[in-house]
Amino acid sequence: MKDLASYSAYLETALQTHQIPQQPANLYDPLRYFLQLGGKRLRPMLSLMACKLADSPMEKALQAALAVEYFHNFSLIHDDIMDVAPLRRGQATVHEKWNPNIAILSGDVLLVKAYEQLAAYDPSTFHALFVVFNQTAIEVCEGQQLDMDFEMRTEVSEEEYMEMIRLKTSVLLGCALQMGGIVGGLSQPNTELLYNFGVHLGLAFQIQDDILDLFGESAQVGKQIGGDVLANKKTLLSICAKKAANSEQRLTLQELEGMQDPTLKVEKTKELFNQLGARTYCEQKMAGHHQKALAALDLIETNGSKSELLALAEFLFTRSH
Repeated sequence: MKDLASYSAYLETALQTHQIPQQPANLYDPLRYFLQLGGKRLRPMLSLMACKLADSPMEKALQAALAVEYFHNFSLIHDDIMDVAPLRRGQATVHEKWNPNIAILSGDVLLVKAYEQLAAYDPSTFHALFVVFNQTAIEVCEGQQLDMDFEMRTEVSEEEYMEMIRLKTSVLLGCALQMGGIVGGLSQPNTELLYNFGVHLGLAFQIQDDILDLFGESAQVGKQIGGDVLANKKTLLSICAKKAANSEQRLTLQELEGMQDPTLKVEKTKELFNQLGARTYCEQKMAGHHQKALAALDLIETNGSKSELLALAEFLFTRSH
């Protein structure tokens, strides 16, 4: 989508020109470093697009968009510490480049700076944004905790997994859209529809990620294919495969989890997942959430154009990486 490039450039300029103090250097340098690592900037873009959908200038939603982006990056800095992740977007994570204590504190400051952005709005708008933002912040933490809890369990149901990704990933997309709609002046029923659009879009997006991790092309996905399989991570694919498997196939799945040869492990798991219909099931589930997202968007009453959000939904649904 060529329009994404213009949104991205606008946001990058805003992030670069936003003043982050120089001292203490060990507190603020990590923030400058992490924010310049890039990323899709999808969440703040959604805030800007939602404001335009409300037939208002997107610039009105800039502070809301920055609040969402700062919160998202705060959560990534802390997630990387919990996951002991060495890399983020191909570069050293903050806790690796500095240390975990610095990363914790820098992340904390970024969270405060997210709230600072919301203070730019008038009291009634601020209150509406504050309610949505707070609820989302709590839910993202709940999702992260569930994700960590699942690592300690042998069985996770499909319903539990879907709730975890809704909290950890999808609600922030819904929040970004709803806040853009609030700033733009949409009615509460319409901003709630925007939120539902974002949540279902996020669920489809995460299921797509699960599929691409195993069935995508390495050069396009930009990372090792089968990373989730090699880490024995619970995904919708693995949960569906286990559910569909007979006793013999479940035993094979268990044996594959302990297999040492990474290439063979990924290859054999992919074969078995296909036999069990896991990929087809996940693609159908993804399509279902995509349709629910479009249905919510269709119900929104506004004088603004829905074309950008429709195009974005289509782009995300058909992406190959």
